[in-house]
Amino acid sequence: MMRDEPSARVDESCDSHDRRGRRDSNDAPERAGGDGSEKRPLWKRWWVVVLVVAHLAGAASTLPALMSTRTPQGTVAWIVSLNTLPVLAVPAYWLFGRSRFEGYVENRRVGNAEVEDVLAGDLEALLRRADRPFDSLSPGDPDPDRALEHLAPLPFFGSHAVELLIDGHDTFDHMLEGIASAQTHVLAQFFIFRDDALGRRVGEALAERARAGVEAYLLYDAVGSPDLSKEFIGGLRTAGVNVAPFESAKGSRGMRQYQLRNHRKSVVVDGGRAWIGGHNVGVEYLGEDPERGPWRDTHLAITGAAALALQLAFVQDWRWATDETIDLNWDPPASPSGARRVMIVPSGPADEVETASLMLQHLIHSAERRVWVATPYFVPDAGVMDALRMAALRGVQLQILLPEQSDSFLVDQASFVYLSHLLELGATIHRYEAGFMHQKVVLIDDRVAAIGTVNVDNRSLRLNFEATALVLGAEFAGEVESMLSADFADSRRLERGEIDARPWHLEVASRIALLAAPIL
Repeated sequence: MMRDEPSARVDESCDSHDRRGRRDSNDAPERAGGDGSEKRPLWKRWWVVVLVVAHLAGAASTLPALMSTRTPQGTVAWIVSLNTLPVLAVPAYWLFGRSRFEGYVENRRVGNAEVEDVLAGDLEALLRRADRPFDSLSPGDPDPDRALEHLAPLPFFGSHAVELLIDGHDTFDHMLEGIASAQTHVLAQFFIFRDDALGRRVGEALAERARAGVEAYLLYDAVGSPDLSKEFIGGLRTAGVNVAPFESAKGSRGMRQYQLRNHRKSVVVDGGRAWIGGHNVGVEYLGEDPERGPWRDTHLAITGAAALALQLAFVQDWRWATDETIDLNWDPPASPSGARRVMIVPSGPADEVETASLMLQHLIHSAERRVWVATPYFVPDAGVMDALRMAALRGVQLQILLPEQSDSFLVDQASFVYLSHLLELGATIHRYEAGFMHQKVVLIDDRVAAIGTVNVDNRSLRLNFEATALVLGAEFAGEVESMLSADFADSRRLERGEIDARPWHLEVASRIALLAAPIL
């Protein structure tokens, strides 16, 4: 019997082999083509197609990234990402990576030609009213304001009345009083416009003027105001207010550029009065949002010819939004009793140069005694950071005011890297504790103060449409000094040891956030 066992095992092996052969034969259609070759599962074949298409798209996007990205670091980062991780990088680049507002440049060129036709001789008359028309600026002119005047559409004008507005309620009371006084036109432009108690007050003020026969316009940013209801907009239009969103793309084939936004916040009345600053339209800017708490912001009221520069910026933005060129009154307003020299510097991704960054660099380099900066976000580009470093090395007093509680974790973490370097050079960093600090103010010596919408971050310096009012003179500089000194008193000083003592995971978070600095 023992001799029979191997034979039985051989028979079982043969039967097993036959069964496996039949199974393999039945499975063959799933793994082989008609010629018997192996065939991948469907999802694997589609993934190969996606990868091939992504790499082709990444290669095709390399040239636009090379030609349009403004910094060498950003160019290298995008090109490497587009060709190594195209599945993620290609959609990210076309949504967030471009720093030039495609389409706006040509639209502005055509629009400017139309505006110049409308202006006729008014612009020349306005320039003759300037303290120093462009024609009088020779290449050898040593005046430090000369460079600033070539960044702006209109030069410095004298005989302005200006008023600092540092409380939300006072700011909007002042602004609404101005809107109510409009006789010919009122232009309102905000990044954020909410359908809340404050939004309805501003909307009703515009509607009342429209019903009285005044040309009323409201331009809001589509990214900043996504919840503005059709009912609210429809009510304004029914009353006669011209309303339009500022969007990053127009038409069915327009490629949206979500990183490019219109961050301007201004009101112009009759071409002679204007308001500009950090306030958007929402109850949180009055300090009435219980989740946000008290709000600290600064606006500037201007009476004089510089209001026409904000009017010109609005006309350009409105033309992009609607393809319409507004026919407004461009007669230079009568000179008010004030004696302040004022200039408006609009800036944005459609400019030939990085206007906001160059403006800040020039102001900082011109400082002899002090540079005071108030900003809610501090992620400067290389040029502004180098200017701040050089100011500190020259012995210029450098003081920076930031909110204690930021509303952006990523921006706040990235800022620690820059603040650490400046603290090493003797800068004083204040963290505002009496609420959320949102103002955008720069004070240079006793000579010039800048108030507007520009934050000291790459988004404002390179990606957003912004506007800044520059006011010359020691008297106004003294008012800004008093305002900021009060803010410093409501702040605590950030010490270098505090940064050094941060936990390792926050230090890692800062370094990771720093990688995103070009779009923060």
